[in-house]
This record gives sequence, C-alpha cells and structure tokens, in this order.
Amino acid sequence: MLRHFLRIEIDNDLLMAMVERWRPETHTFHLAEGEMTITLKDVAILTGLPISGDANIGSTTKPEGGWGPLIRDCLGFDMPTTTPIQGRGHPPLNAGQVSVPWLVSHIQQEVEINDETPEEQVERYARIYLIGLVGGFLFPDKSNRWIQGIWLPLLTGEWDAIGEKSWGSAVLAGVYRELCTCSKVGAKQAGAAMFIVQLWVWEHLPMFAPLDPRPYRRNDDELNFLQNLPYGVK
Repeated sequence: MLRHFLRIEIDNDLLMAMVERWRPETHTFHLAEGEMTITLKDVAILTGLPISGDANIGSTTKPEGGWGPLIRDCLGFDMPTTTPIQGRGHPPLNAGQVSVPWLVSHIQQEVEINDETPEEQVERYARIYLIGLVGGFLFPDKSNRWIQGIWLPLLTGEWDAIGEKSWGSAVLAGVYRELCTCSKVGAKQAGAAMFIVQLWVWEHLPMFAPLDPRPYRRNDDELNFLQNLPYGVK
C-alpha cells in the first residue's frame, strides 16, 4: 500500500511551518487553538501500517565479518566498495550504507521478470524493492540517497514475520525524533517519513489540504479501488 504514497508532492513550506511550532519537551505542535500531536491511531489510519506486533529493534553496530556478507545474503549479489567514477563520490557500499541510485540502476539493468523466472529470483527482487521502500521512504536519510544497512536484518526471513512487526510505531518514533532535530537552530534538512506530517495536517487542519476538483464525480471502478486502501491515499 505504501507505493501509492510515493506520488505525493511534499509541501516544504507547510512542513517548515509545522516544524516551527513543534516543542521537543512535549512532542506536540503548539497552535493558536492549543496543543496537538500525531498519534499511533493517526499513523494506522492514514498509512495502513501495523501498530501492534513485535518491536523493530536490532543492532546498530557493524556485523561480524563486515557489511559485505550481510548485503550479499539480503540482496543476492555483491556491491562494489570502490568509487565508481575516477575517484569521485562515494562507493555504492559505504560505511554500512547502500546507495539508492546505484541499487535502482542495477535492478533496472539486470531484472527481467517473466513467467519462466524462478520463484527464488522473484522473491529476491521483491525483497530488494521492499528494502528500498522501507529504507529509502519510511526511514530515509536527509539526502534520500542512502539506505542504512541496519534495516537489512529486519527485512530478511519469512514474509509473514516481516509484516507482523510494528512498523507504524517505528515510523512515528522516527518522525518524532526528526521533528525534534529539525526544530533546533541551524537545522536545514529533514529525513524520516515527513509525508505523514503532511497527511496529518491535511486531515486535522483541512484549510491547508488541497481541494479535490471532482469530489463527487468518482466512477465505480475508482471507488472500488480506493475502498481497500489507507485513508491517506484517499
């Protein structure tokens, strides 16, 4: 369901206005009408992310044997650890971080899924897509160019086990932390899933929400499609 949020156009001015009203001491927005905050219920309804289940916890230290074997187990191939172009920039695998542009270009060049593709290969590329979605969209860094390697162990194993984790609470914790960081003097960029803040503002402060030019003209097919999607998509 998260892929439907990839098309959202981030309103930087709106987010900046909300950051200026965020108080780290209480984790609330201080508005003219009083204090408000984003709750787990908001995250669950707007995004459809689960808010119950096992917590997303793991090690943030370098694994035994380095990041290379872990990357190979998760992605199914080795990533270069040397700078690709004439010594400029960073290598695709750098200090436990995976380059998003390199990963996307590699998949676009290598992947060709058809009816004869082995199930193991389909699952491997599906897992790579999931890693990109979680590491690059739900928990992005400020540059949107790197995926933290610490997320890889949480996205391996059985598919059902991955879906049973409390992703909503982890995302909300990340948003709280980023709002606290951005509210400090000198902050210039924001990471985390800030699109949730924007959806929350549209829902609870509707005067800032975009107007639907055809709210009562949706056809039956579109209504049926929206029926099973999170409220934030609608």
